Amino acid sequence: MPQTTTVPRTKLRPKTERPKLHKVILVNDDFTPREFVVTVLKGEFHMSEDQAHRVMITAHQRGVCVVAVFTRDVAETKATRATEAGKAKGYPLQFTTEPEE
Repeated sequence: MPQTTTVPRTKLRPKTERPKLHKVILVNDDFTPREFVVTVLKGEFHMSEDQAHRVMITAHQRGVCVVAVFTRDVAETKATRATEAGKAKGYPLQFTTEPEE
């Protein structure tokens, strides 16, 4: 009886890269009421009252503050929705996104 050896096949799986992350940034302005900014942060980014207040104060003191980090599509969607919430009330509230380093 001939002896056969079987060699297991190794499948090459291409390594999938993790998607690049983007920061959502709150830009301070002197016209949007602080309470409204906190309300938007709580509603769109699901923050607690305390977290939203800290983010708002940081943006007020430094000019900008990173709110959260998401994949590009999610970050852009959340920034747009939050900015439009301000526009709907007549405020110049602005959120931007930029790639995380």
